[in-house]
Amino acid sequence: MEKMNYYPALYQLLSKEYNCDPGDFLKKENILTESHLLTGRRVYSKERYFFHMVTTGGNAVVTADEKLHPFLREFIRDRAGHWLFEFPNLLPLEAELNRFGYTMPQSYHMFLPTYRAEPRRKDPVKWFYEDEIHRFYGQECFRNAISTAYNPDRPDRMAVCAYDGDRIMGMAGCTEDGPGWMQIGIDVMEPYRSKGVGTYLVTLMANRILDEGKIPFYGTSLSNYHSWNIALNVGFRPAWVEIGAMKK
Repeated sequence: MEKMNYYPALYQLLSKEYNCDPGDFLKKENILTESHLLTGRRVYSKERYFFHMVTTGGNAVVTADEKLHPFLREFIRDRAGHWLFEFPNLLPLEAELNRFGYTMPQSYHMFLPTYRAEPRRKDPVKWFYEDEIHRFYGQECFRNAISTAYNPDRPDRMAVCAYDGDRIMGMAGCTEDGPGWMQIGIDVMEPYRSKGVGTYLVTLMANRILDEGKIPFYGTSLSNYHSWNIALNVGFRPAWVEIGAMKK
């Protein structure tokens, strides 16, 4: 089984989002930078980050508006980076963000593939590409697999549905969040959950992305263990954690 290592590419990507050097993610000390909008980043907003923090398991890299830097320099000083994401440390950070009219949403737990998995089911599937995906927009049952509407900054590139006769059992989709970086989402209809359909579809999608020479990645929340198990079953492993700020 060939081992995959996408960490060098990940450091390159994150350096464009956190205004730092790729090697900063391998340092022991935490890093603080001023946020900027750099080409090649994942585009989740047209505005530069007021605050965003990431760890790949060692130190933390923080990018933020200069107004926050006096607080953040003390916040990150002499602390293990990955511990900054724990609730007791996030409380004073949330209070500081509130002073400027911001709050923290959920943390994002992100996964990268470590090996190529093989499908464990053989259900019939159908693939959809680009404009063909638009027919599914606005359907609540696919809100995780694809976008709610066309987004030119993060376009849906592919979707694959598994069928039970004429009935869709589930859908996996991918958006190109950054150049060559394809985030996979999954939705399984309630009667077919916990039966391997999600793992099957995410496996198919990840392998198709790999065949195209691009990088699949996967994100979920801290407590969504159904989603975590799908990622693990497909050969993905936790790679980085991010948290940011949004206007209240």
